[in-house]
Amino acid sequence: MTIVDVGLIIMAAAFLPAIWRMVVGPTDADRATAADFTFFLFVAVAALLGVRLETRMFFDVVLVATLVGFLGTVVLARLVDRRDR
Repeated sequence: MTIVDVGLIIMAAAFLPAIWRMVVGPTDADRATAADFTFFLFVAVAALLGVRLETRMFFDVVLVATLVGFLGTVVLARLVDRRDR
């Protein structure tokens, strides 16, 4: 078992508490943070799979997903900020 496999297992285990916090989170800010973290985990898993399978396609997915994730984080932050007023 390589270090990449260990990283994939850790990322898979981190999905469960993140999804739980997204569903149960007491505030909208908790849910937004958990959604952002879940998306980060998705990008990390795609990068690790790219290394594990030695394909370049996953790195293109990581690049596009990072840009989309940044925009999603900004939108979620604005939504949470507007609800606090």
